[in-house]
Amino acid sequence: QVQLVESGGGQVQPGGSLTLSCSASGFPFKDFGMNWYRQAPEKEREFVAGMIYSGRWSNYADSVRGRFTVSRDNDKNMFYLQMNNLRTDDSALYFCRASGGPTGPYYWGRGTQVTVSS
Repeated sequence: QVQLVESGGGQVQPGGSLTLSCSASGFPFKDFGMNWYRQAPEKEREFVAGMIYSGRWSNYADSVRGRFTVSRDNDKNMFYLQMNNLRTDDSALYFCRASGGPTGPYYWGRGTQVTVSS
């Protein structure tokens, strides 16, 4: 049974930091690209950051580049998002997604809420 479970969300003040974690099981994690997406209320889900299966290449949305960093531990089946210098517009439900390639399969977690407010 495929499972992606996000954790680490919470409320933080602007300028603060959070680290999100995504625990994966039920599929060959080391063979899958991993991504973080987010969705704010009344907005479409948007790509945040991604990393290929080996961890040797990552990419970021322009809005988070330089502030967020992705990483993965293929021995522990874990995927991370380090978020620094958070802004109010980073508030959203954050999801991790596993990608088996251009045509899938794709697996999604249920999300973890991040709220940035003073």
